Amino acid sequence: MDLKKSPKASLEDKKMFFLLMGFVMVLSLVYIGLEWTQSEVTVYDNVNTDFLVEDELDVIQTTQDQPPPPPPPPAPEVVEVLNVVENDKVTASIKIDTEDDKNKVVIVNAPVAAPVVEEEDNVVFQVVETMPTFPGGDAELFKFLSNNVKYPVIAQENGIQGRVICQFVVNKDGSIVDVEVVRSVDASLDKEAIRVIKSMPKWSPGKQRGKPVRVKYTLPVNFKLQ
Repeated sequence: MDLKKSPKASLEDKKMFFLLMGFVMVLSLVYIGLEWTQSEVTVYDNVNTDFLVEDELDVIQTTQDQPPPPPPPPAPEVVEVLNVVENDKVTASIKIDTEDDKNKVVIVNAPVAAPVVEEEDNVVFQVVETMPTFPGGDAELFKFLSNNVKYPVIAQENGIQGRVICQFVVNKDGSIVDVEVVRSVDASLDKEAIRVIKSMPKWSPGKQRGKPVRVKYTLPVNFKLQ
């Protein structure tokens, strides 16, 4: 007659599991047995610690005696030479005038006037009492510039325009000299402005204290494209 067991109560399926667990336990015991060692610990009751203490050394700072500096050389003796004058020699007498003499007449000269320095011909004034003027005034000056200025072609093609500021000196006779550009726009415009200013007629010179003098004048020349 066959015995019937419940599948849950059967141990056939767990045979391999128990076999592996047995191998693990055996290997663990073998490992513990191989690693088990016994060491001896020796305890010394008396330990000589004298050799652990280092000898203390006293450091003594020594100084070196330096020889004293040599004494300074003795100061040179000053020998005073006395010129002895015999009693029979005659010395020159000195007469001293004092202010105690009331009969003395004191003459006070008038102060000398400082020489008048005449103005040099080469002095150039910036501002004078009467400034130089173009013949006919400013209206004629602007008319002269508009009629004589020729707009450079290269400046026209490149669309260059602006105001060229020039300075020049009006001499005593009204002539124009030392023309220069103080603010430039273009080389071609600067050159044309200098040409027109040099071609101007003589001006009425500037005056200082009623005398004609040299005066520096500033004149702007406008270049504008239509």
